[in-house]
Amino acid sequence: MNKKPLHILLADDDEGDRLLFTVAFSELKIKTVVTTVNDGTELMEWLSLNDTPLPYLLFLDLNMPPKDGLECLKEIKSNEKLKDIFIAIYSTSDSEKDVEDTFLNGANVYITKPNDFDLLKLVLEKAVITASQYQDQSLIRENFLLKV
Repeated sequence: MNKKPLHILLADDDEGDRLLFTVAFSELKIKTVVTTVNDGTELMEWLSLNDTPLPYLLFLDLNMPPKDGLECLKEIKSNEKLKDIFIAIYSTSDSEKDVEDTFLNGANVYITKPNDFDLLKLVLEKAVITASQYQDQSLIRENFLLKV
């Protein structure tokens, strides 16, 4: 992997989830810089800043007011500047409809938030590895749902 830290961005309205996410990444052996935003509106404002480098990997919660993750996903994938960001849906939902909707709208991977901290670290590490392996490959439905 690259020696330069990978920029990871999380959009999640749950403060506790943002904290666990940040702590989990700090305990991994992967060099990262983690940025978090509180909701979809803040995410889209952050991504629109001209002087902000795009993230290597965006973790996107689905259920966030006022702008939810699916709305953000559609907006990102329709934007020429943003469309190539690797997006991992990161949600408590394991609904087949949510999985299908996000797959059809261009997400790269779907992760159901684990309830166990060690599993969280495993799934985050696997998401980073998956992003590096599939950056230039077409999306395959069988590889979309990321499990540990």
